[in-house]
Amino acid sequence: MSNVYTFNYNASFVIFMNRITFLFLAVCLFATLSCDNKYPGYKKSSDGFYYKLLAFDDSSKKAEIGDYITIDISYKTIHDSLFFRGQRKLKLTKPAFEGSIDYCFAMLSKGDKAEFIINANNFFIYTLQKNLPTFLKNDENMKVDVEMLDVQSEIDYENQKKAFLKWVEDFGQYEKEILSQYIQQNKINIRPTSSGLYFISIKPGGKNRVNPGDTVIVDYEGKFLDGKFFDSTKKRHESFQFVYGTEWQVIKGLEEAIGMMGEGEKAIVIVPSDMAFGKDGSSTGIIPPFTSLIFEVELVKIIPGAQPKEI
Repeated sequence: MSNVYTFNYNASFVIFMNRITFLFLAVCLFATLSCDNKYPGYKKSSDGFYYKLLAFDDSSKKAEIGDYITIDISYKTIHDSLFFRGQRKLKLTKPAFEGSIDYCFAMLSKGDKAEFIINANNFFIYTLQKNLPTFLKNDENMKVDVEMLDVQSEIDYENQKKAFLKWVEDFGQYEKEILSQYIQQNKINIRPTSSGLYFISIKPGGKNRVNPGDTVIVDYEGKFLDGKFFDSTKKRHESFQFVYGTEWQVIKGLEEAIGMMGEGEKAIVIVPSDMAFGKDGSSTGIIPPFTSLIFEVELVKIIPGAQPKEI
């Protein structure tokens, strides 16, 4: 009788200890996950960045290495201060390092939208090959919002490009003739810059000039040579701000013009297509290929190497 009692006691003790061990491991696992989740609401990828899916379309084609993708993209500080927003078309390449933004793009399908938290050094220094903006600390994280507008295979892209270039092969010379006529008809007697840009100051600004790494706030209205508007920050009641001298911010013509302006200055800028959207036109289709543009630009404010402020 005593042997049976001893057996039951030992068995109960083993079961009890197993439960204690299980609970201990569960608590450890929970603590580990809690410590790793620095950003509530985000998941951590195996490649070292954090992400949060905002919208998804599981019936669409997922982006693959070699595809051409069209995206809406914006950059924000980790505290949600926006300092760039734009639309880009690019070729998805094999990620060059762990945590590369290419891993983020490769997660998305057409119609998907997500927010990523990535290392700012990796993005600016290694991906864009630019200096880290002065308002971001060394090795600090930043947020990147991406909406995948389109995914196109390399074969489809090349076929479309060949057909398109054949259609517009005569547009380059046509643009030069149209631009020349516009300059003559409007009696513009200033000489263009070495890049072909026509810069006409219409309101003087201060002595304060922009330097690479500064955040600038600008208002602009863009129109075609026939006077039709295609964009206006004034109509949107939303000034545009970006980090001057950083890739993927503005077209080359506007960057050159802003570099010639003082704070508070207004200017009219005539931009030939090779300083704007070139032979391909804009990815949105709003700006046709080989199209010269006119901008009325006001350099509202220069924030020298400072944290950008919400507008």
